[in-house]
Amino acid sequence: MSFFASGPSRREISTFRLSQEALARLRQLLLKKSAGTLTDDEADELDGCVHLDRLLLLIRSRALEQPASLGA
Repeated sequence: MSFFASGPSRREISTFRLSQEALARLRQLLLKKSAGTLTDDEADELDGCVHLDRLLLLIRSRALEQPASLGA
């Protein structure tokens, strides 16, 4: 949230990636899902991660579509 609140440029938005900690947690959740040991709360967390990933993909693609004169 703080990244987007800082008013990043189009270029910064297009190269934004989740933190290593967030990626590690996502891997952990995916492993638990594969093993069949995911709790209901963890399943909700994983669903939230999927929604966040889709939202970030949309934001990145929109940032790349804008003319270079806007938000560069």
